[in-house]
Order: sequence, then C-alpha cells, then structure tokens
Amino acid sequence: MSVFRRGAVGVLNALAGGSFLAMVILTCWQVLTRYILKNPSSWSEELVSYLFAWMALMGASLITSERGHMNIPALVERMPKKARKGFSILSEAVAFLFSMVILLYGGIQITSLAMGQMTSSLGIAVGVFYVVLPLCGVLSMAFTAMNIWDIMQGRILTGLDEKEKGERYGKEGER
Repeated sequence: MSVFRRGAVGVLNALAGGSFLAMVILTCWQVLTRYILKNPSSWSEELVSYLFAWMALMGASLITSERGHMNIPALVERMPKKARKGFSILSEAVAFLFSMVILLYGGIQITSLAMGQMTSSLGIAVGVFYVVLPLCGVLSMAFTAMNIWDIMQGRILTGLDEKEKGERYGKEGER
C-alpha cells in the first residue's frame, strides 16, 4: 500500500503544483492582455477559476493522505490510548463516508448533469472540469482506508504518543 500512497501523492503533488504554475502564468497573461494590450483574455480567466478548483480538491486529497483533516486534538489527547485509537479510526471513517457520499456520488451526479453544458469562453463541457470531484473522492477514500489500516497496525501514531509528548509537553513532565 505504501507504494500506491507514494505514487498517488507524487502524482497529486505534480498535478496540484502544475495547476498552480499554470494559474500564475495565466493570471500574468490576463494582466498583460487587459492592461498592456487593452484586449482582455476571457478564456484564461475562466480556465484559472477551474484550475483553482482542481488545485484545491487535489490539495484536499493530499491533506487526507497525511491525516491533516479536521480534528480536535485537545479532546482526544485527554483520552486513554485505546480510546484515542478508536477515535482516530472513527475520524477516518467519517472522512471516508464524506468522500464516498459528497465527492464520489455527488461528483458523479454533477459531472453527468454538467456534460450537456458548455463553458462560455472555452467551449468545453463543464462536466469535464467536474471530473475532479469523483476522482478526488476515490483518492480520498483510498487514503482514508490506508490510514485506517495503518492505525490498526500501529504504524500511525494516534493522539499524543511519542512517549506521550515528553510526558505531557515537558522533558520531565513539566507543563
């Protein structure tokens, strides 16, 4: 599984980074055409907005791979070790369900509905740009499933761990 995780993270990093680079270049192009050439480029503005959405969703999948999604550590850190493990698994299960229902199912629905619509400047089906939703849904589901497996195997630390964060924050247990 770690080979898949490394490969997927590498591809997502490249795609998200490429989207960001393209957004910077296209935004510079917009400024050039609008203020210097006095002939604004409408297609680049529309493409930047779609690239931003792609970059954000790919970034969300990357965060899911690192278990960086929302949690409340102050509450979990006060629990016994086994309860922390259970809450970590529950947190991943909630993220899995969200990815399955909202991103995958909802993404498939909106993508298929939007295939009949065309973008105003680019002339491409809007659904093409929405494909990122189910794609990132599948990736996030895979990452959360791997995270659950790694938590159960003890390969991912839950809560404090790391020798209970220096016996609760200090080297000798001081606060």
